[in-house]
Amino acid sequence: MVKHICACLVTLLTLLGAAEAASDKPFIVLASTTSTDNSGLFAYLLPMFTAESGIQVRVVARGTGQAIRMAESGDADVLLVHHRTSEERFVAQGHGVARHDVMYNDFVILGPSDDPAAIAGRADATAALTRIAETGSTFLSRGDDSGTHKKELELWRAAGIDPSQASGQWYRETGAGMGATLNTASALDAYLLSDRATWLAFRNKGRLSVLAEGDPSLRNPYGVILVNPARHPHVKADYGQAFIDWLVGESGQGAIGAFRIDGQQAFFPNAAPGS
Repeated sequence: MVKHICACLVTLLTLLGAAEAASDKPFIVLASTTSTDNSGLFAYLLPMFTAESGIQVRVVARGTGQAIRMAESGDADVLLVHHRTSEERFVAQGHGVARHDVMYNDFVILGPSDDPAAIAGRADATAALTRIAETGSTFLSRGDDSGTHKKELELWRAAGIDPSQASGQWYRETGAGMGATLNTASALDAYLLSDRATWLAFRNKGRLSVLAEGDPSLRNPYGVILVNPARHPHVKADYGQAFIDWLVGESGQGAIGAFRIDGQQAFFPNAAPGS
């Protein structure tokens, strides 16, 4: 019995020591979007950065609006999201040091195979949304202030339509992330807007498929920003900048370009040389 107790104590002390050692390793907190996390990009990318730098990256994945608010509060060292207007405002208001292009992909309009709004093959996103509204076909919005939600609202405005007038009718807001909204759309055979990477990684596709794509307005750029240490002195500026430099440098850009989901490239690196 004594030997058993001693062995348990040794195991416990070993685990505690390992946990303490792990907590001593340098790390940053990265506030980012659900798409970069749900797609598997970070699981692929971040171990490479840690192996090269010794710095761990702890990701908090939220919709873009929530991620920005988290960074504004100083609860993150680096921000990586996908709504350029909001990112530029974040920097202009002094919350961030500078915005850097990292990569882009695109949004797609998904819908059921029977396509009641007849939008299949359309490249004009606003025309596709107009048809959905005219036919009263069920459309699911994330309704969560995410980058995808912000883009969706921009597209409705471009189409001259206020979908909130049909809230609870053909236009329904889930107030949830991309994965949950995709699951609901799959169950309801509804239309929705999704970033392509999350769609590629999503497994419960049901009868959903890409029906409208290719419009330049559906381009989806991502930017990375160091949270301003002058405003939040506890920000790990050196580690955070090291991560940004790696991400926009040759190693990070190469890794982003090499990432695949079922053989398809999900993100396209576009950092400016020397940025």
